[in-house]
Amino acid sequence: MPRILLTAAGSYGDVAPYTGVGARLRAAGHDVTLATHDAYEPLVRAAGLTFRRLPADPRGRRPADGTAPPESAPPGRRAMMRRAAAFVEELGGGMADAADDGTELLLLSATTAPLGHHLAEAHGIPSLGLFLVPQAPTGDFAPVVSGGRSLGRRGNRALGRLSLRVIDRLYAGATRTLRARLGLPPATPATVRRRTEAARWPVLHGFSETLLPRPADWRAGLDVVGNWWPWHSPDAQLPPAVRDFLAAGPPPVFIGFGSMAGGEGERLGELAVRALRRAGVRGILQSGWAGLSAAHAPGADDVLTIGEVPHALLFPHLAAVVHHCGAGTTAAGLRAGVPTVPVPVTADQPFWAARLAASGVATAPIPFAQLTGETGVARLAHALTQATTGPERHTRARAAAARLATEDGAGAVAEAVDRLMT
Repeated sequence: MPRILLTAAGSYGDVAPYTGVGARLRAAGHDVTLATHDAYEPLVRAAGLTFRRLPADPRGRRPADGTAPPESAPPGRRAMMRRAAAFVEELGGGMADAADDGTELLLLSATTAPLGHHLAEAHGIPSLGLFLVPQAPTGDFAPVVSGGRSLGRRGNRALGRLSLRVIDRLYAGATRTLRARLGLPPATPATVRRRTEAARWPVLHGFSETLLPRPADWRAGLDVVGNWWPWHSPDAQLPPAVRDFLAAGPPPVFIGFGSMAGGEGERLGELAVRALRRAGVRGILQSGWAGLSAAHAPGADDVLTIGEVPHALLFPHLAAVVHHCGAGTTAAGLRAGVPTVPVPVTADQPFWAARLAASGVATAPIPFAQLTGETGVARLAHALTQATTGPERHTRARAAAARLATEDGAGAVAEAVDRLMT
């Protein structure tokens, strides 16, 4: 069987979609290894894939899907860049350990691609990009980490080129270390990037054109193929406590922030419960890295706190979803056909929040920083009322879900792999 090494790094949303891709490739007869962080080993093995460890703690320091803030970033963002560079340096050594002489094909996420190019060169094997966010400059929109605001076609392209140079700088130290370890001649990240572009390196993007159409000014080889869904067992069911809660009343609203807002669970839980009650709706809070909980809200019988539950199983039973608009959660809400209340925090999240609102399936985004105090309660309650009572968003959300149901993103990856391996 052809041996494939798939690499992904970052938070749950950066990794989980690749379990579905890996399972599809395994079903097609490939020997698939997914290299990622220790925290996701159970997820990888449950999908029937071989696990290899990548170092670095995704909760502490990571680049945002391989992207970085502009050079004009304030000091706080510069500190984030230093932490991200340390993450990348550690990641490079782990990827070199994960790729052995038997690897025949590398599949690279946006975060791991700038490192994976050196592995492909050293081992003399093909590689394929599997990106959850767009990176190539385009006139259609500004880079995802700059938010959802367009700067005009020339401005968007200029900022897109600048963002690539910032990524090059972020990976510079790791590139020097990794190429020396692999016995490769020195080359800067910019040089390697230009080589891959000149060779029209293929990149598949795992999002739907329903939300973000493929830019017409992208070169050949940059394709949008549809979402990749996290693997879960075909006979998986919601936990009994969740099923009982759903059956006990009208459809609730989901509130969760995934890997964002660490340590703010008590404050956010209290604020969420107050907003839910003001809007007159029941709620399900997903704890996530924030530790979100209704435990500190008095008499919260109409609110359930849960841990990890597959969104594909839960979201179709809801009236609306409130989340940070990471790429994976954004897609899960669309797939379920329910309206979204976007509360973006950082990185690519404002971009996806703006896309949801522009598509008519979401309320106006509420920046996470504004989710404080009585004003935050009022804003969230108002958005919940809009999302759960307005028929237009429900109609558009169901239409988007119907379009997503016709797409087969993992199948497109399998076809691209077959072309590369023949």
